[in-house]
Amino acid sequence: MLKVRVIPTLLWKDVGLVKGIGFDSWRRVGSLLPAIRVYNTRQVDELILVDITATADNHKLDLETISEMSCECFVPFTVGGGIKKVDDIKQLLRAGADKVAINSAAYDDPTIITEGAKLFGSQCIVASIDAKKNKDGKYICYSHAGKKKRNIEVSVWAKKLEELGAGEILITSIEKDGTMDGYDINLIKAVTNVVSIPVIASGGAGSYEDLYQAISKGKASAVAAASIFHYTEQTPMEAKGYLHSKKIPVRINRIS
Repeated sequence: MLKVRVIPTLLWKDVGLVKGIGFDSWRRVGSLLPAIRVYNTRQVDELILVDITATADNHKLDLETISEMSCECFVPFTVGGGIKKVDDIKQLLRAGADKVAINSAAYDDPTIITEGAKLFGSQCIVASIDAKKNKDGKYICYSHAGKKKRNIEVSVWAKKLEELGAGEILITSIEKDGTMDGYDINLIKAVTNVVSIPVIASGGAGSYEDLYQAISKGKASAVAAASIFHYTEQTPMEAKGYLHSKKIPVRINRIS
C-alpha cells in the first residue's frame, strides 16, 4: 500500500516566507533557508515551495535561490510559481527541484502539462488547482494566486489535467487557506472522485485530526499544510504518529 505523505508548504514572496488568509493579507514569518533546514530534521516526506507573486508580477524564476535551497533540502522538493513554458520546467529541474507545480500557465496553454510530462516524466509534473465555492455550491477554478476566475468546474479541470499527463494534483481551497479550521472535504472529494492519480489536499489544516479527515473522508493521497507547522507546537513527526495511530500508512521511523 502506498504511504500517505505529510508535506509542509512554504510560501515565498520576494526574500522571505509569508503567511496569508484566503490568499491575501500576506505577512512575513521568517526566512527560507532556516525553515528548510528545520524540516529536514522532522520526518517530512516532501516540501512544497511556492513563489506566490511570480506569475502576478511576471518576474523571472529565481534559479539561483532555488539551486541554493535544493542543496539544503534532503527530501523531494516541489517548486511552483512563475512557470510559463516548458523551458522553465527544465531550468527548475536543473536547479535542483524534483517536481514542479503548474497552475496558471496550464489554463492558457495546456500543452505545458503534456510536453512537460513527455520530456521529464509525469512523476515530476504536479498540476495545481486553486478553487472557491460558488453560490450554487459548485467549485470553480481560479488562477493568478486566486485573483482570476476561470469559469471551469474543479472536477472537470482535474480530469482534464490527468488526461493531459499530470502525475498528481495539488488542490487548494482559497477560502480555507490559512484559517486553520479544517480542509474543505467536499472540495477534495470533487477531485479524488474523478481522477486516479494522487491528490494532495491543501488549505485549512489546524490539527492532526484535520489531516486525518482529509485522508479518510476526502481520500487524499497526501496532506499539505503551512500554518499548523509554522504557528503551533504541532510537528510533521507528531502528525505522522497520529495518523499511524489511526491506521493510516505513513513513513515513520519513530513516534515521539
